Amino acid sequence: MVVDNGFRKIGVFYDGNFLLHASNYYNYSHFVKRRISLNGLHEFICRKVAEVENVDRNRCEIVEAHYFRGRLNAADALQRGNQLYNDRVFDDILMSEGINSHYLPLRNLQGRREERGVDVWLSLEAFEISLRRSLDVIVLILSDTDYIPLLRKLKALGIRVMLLGWEFDYISDDGNRMVTRTSHDLIQLATYPVAMHKVIETGLASGDILINNLFVAGESLKMEDADIDQYDDIISYIDSDKEVSEILSIKNGFGFVKYPNNNLFFHNQDVIGNFNDLEAGDKVEFTIGKNDQGQDVAKNVRKISE
Repeated sequence: MVVDNGFRKIGVFYDGNFLLHASNYYNYSHFVKRRISLNGLHEFICRKVAEVENVDRNRCEIVEAHYFRGRLNAADALQRGNQLYNDRVFDDILMSEGINSHYLPLRNLQGRREERGVDVWLSLEAFEISLRRSLDVIVLILSDTDYIPLLRKLKALGIRVMLLGWEFDYISDDGNRMVTRTSHDLIQLATYPVAMHKVIETGLASGDILINNLFVAGESLKMEDADIDQYDDIISYIDSDKEVSEILSIKNGFGFVKYPNNNLFFHNQDVIGNFNDLEAGDKVEFTIGKNDQGQDVAKNVRKISE
């Protein structure tokens, strides 16, 4: 007979691409204008597991945390403004929270860079670690149907699965509006499905401290808070002529620069500095690059002080 000692060992597994879209949504499109805090998310997970498992919060501990994502190689990242710096900063955040990172190179398929194999790798690691560490609850931050076999296998082992799902719109790197929905089949399979978009809206409206702490404190990281010397070393490698123009318009997560004959699109990740500081009419310098479809876009967009 197995005696319940009240202790819950938790494993957390992130589909990094899904987490990035969720974080971008709250930082650029949502009124909260802040990114998701991994520290705050882990505390939320522990408290939520304690609630649904009817145990004390102090008896719940995240003993495994893993982050999976496809990533640009160094040469490609160098051509995308502050991408190298942002990648390093995020790796530091993962390490500080005890999250193991797993990266696969993005593959170029018919002119588009796409992830391949991340879902398989995450599923295999989650299944193996669940067996090896005898985890009680697996928490999954992911959305698509590729993970259905994983949930079925975990449930067959008797492991409870908490699924953190979101529904939101976001702007892709190509300027297209994308709609993200967590698979209904995943929600049906999960032991504890949690609709995070609803939980967050309700919590923010009521002033719930736990929900407020799901987001990083204060504003998004600005370049003046970073190691400027290190960042300038990266920028110095970009061998492109700079153009000067002004911002035509700013949207949620992207914008356009005035440039003949067609205005140039730019994504928030191609801004040097804080995207939220840009406004229509601001004078900027930039370089011209190509997106995955071979179209001209603005890169390394930097606001010029008057």
